Amino acid sequence: MNKIKNIILWFCYMVLPGLAATAQQKVAQWGRYEVLLKAGTDKNPFTNVSLKATFTGEDTSISVNGFYDGEGNYKIRFMPTRLGSWRYTTSSNLSQLNNKKGSLECVKPGGNNHGMVKVSDVYSFRYADGKPYYPFGTTAYAWNHMDQGVQKATLNALQQSGFNKIRMCVFPKNYSLVKEEPEVYPFELKGTKKDEKGNEIKVWDFERFNPVFFQRLEHCIDELDSLGIEADLILFHPYDKGRWGFDAMINETNIRYIKYLTARLASFRNVWWSLANEWDYVKAKTPADWDLIAKTVVANDPYRHLCSIHGATATYFDYWKPEFTHVSIQDESPVQSPGSAALLRQIYHKPIISDEVGYEGNLPYRWGRYSPEEMTYLVLNGVMGGTYVTHGECYMFKDDSDTIFWAKGGHFRGTSWKRIAFLRKLVEECPNSLQLADISRDNKTATAGNGYYFINFGKEINQSWLFNLPVKNADYKKVMPGTRFKVEIIDVWDMTITEYPGIFETTKEMDYRVYDKDFKKVNLPLKPLIVLRIKEIKGL
Repeated sequence: MNKIKNIILWFCYMVLPGLAATAQQKVAQWGRYEVLLKAGTDKNPFTNVSLKATFTGEDTSISVNGFYDGEGNYKIRFMPTRLGSWRYTTSSNLSQLNNKKGSLECVKPGGNNHGMVKVSDVYSFRYADGKPYYPFGTTAYAWNHMDQGVQKATLNALQQSGFNKIRMCVFPKNYSLVKEEPEVYPFELKGTKKDEKGNEIKVWDFERFNPVFFQRLEHCIDELDSLGIEADLILFHPYDKGRWGFDAMINETNIRYIKYLTARLASFRNVWWSLANEWDYVKAKTPADWDLIAKTVVANDPYRHLCSIHGATATYFDYWKPEFTHVSIQDESPVQSPGSAALLRQIYHKPIISDEVGYEGNLPYRWGRYSPEEMTYLVLNGVMGGTYVTHGECYMFKDDSDTIFWAKGGHFRGTSWKRIAFLRKLVEECPNSLQLADISRDNKTATAGNGYYFINFGKEINQSWLFNLPVKNADYKKVMPGTRFKVEIIDVWDMTITEYPGIFETTKEMDYRVYDKDFKKVNLPLKPLIVLRIKEIKGL
């Protein structure tokens, strides 16, 4: 009997890892290749077992960390960034995991796989394959901690929307509008104890993760990827208040958590790292702690996913630091006009995402009671200023148990999301990313390149508009006399585009602007949220 048992163990530890290593011979570029290894140990597999692998391609090598996934399973995940053959070798302090070798073939991607999103041209984003990416995101902080029915409803709602990014928390939330107890937790439970008030609180083994928690998170991220949605993962937040204690972990635990999370998730192409939501409200951490966390995330992410940190209203971190790829802020002020939004570009010289400007809804709080029109207006201003704005929705019709999308996901109940989807289509039709044409003098005129403009009237209600453009066109060619244009009237709220009759031909420069040679006007609908799209007519 012992002989049979030994044969089975030998098969598990020696043969199965080899089979697992050769199971996936081909993987798409920016896809996920996984090596599964089996091993047994009397030590804590989360703290006492080290596992890495070096993947070597034709002209590059990438080192990735492995992780323990429970039940004797150790995994190494790799995202091949270049086509062709890759070989790998593992290294571990555990003999069963050490010096395992294998290979894979990276093939061309297909379908909706465009690779990771990266910063492009200072202020913009592109996928790894070069396709432009314009973040039109929403917020559902704890949707991944809700029951399966709510999660399914959330994914269905996202599929019908135009959103391509979502802000979501790794840890569960304990907030006035989010009180649900999660089904699983990120750490193993030691037991319970009474606090000073007699409340029963959970005691965690912070040296042992719960792989099931992370497996469920990974499933949610993969579901988002299938919809073409980036997962902007919030690693820490202050909405715990002692209920679980995940906001007050010591740095040793924070670092272990980051290393485990990045080992599991860095190979997911649609992941972004948001170090915190409202970092300044996490009282157990100092700015120096956040610097350490930022450096740890970057050091353990071999692919350099997008990374930022988010503060409370008008609380700005040192976004100049190299760990941060873009600026993520909570502030309504910059999107009160396109000019204010554009100013942040000039300060940070990085992409600007206003990840919280307030939310459409009917809550008693000032941040959660924007009208749909106001939410649309703020997004429009940010976009025309060459920045990006994240949507959120906070409708409550009964009580705190309502599935409020901003908190829990579920169904959209508002209407601004439809207008934001319409805006996304307009932006994606542009030849280049938007920015103000004459940033210090003109808050209305945005440019998307040579001969391609938008005039944003915002909340103004005008009967007509005298055709005129700034001569300055950002870094593109100046407008020359005799250039001919067509005008389209865009009603952002009604989501309509109407071509205006006639052709407009520019004059010579007059005080830094050009006009129609006959000083023609465009008659406008007497409504707010009107935008003009002005495109040069090429040829005869």
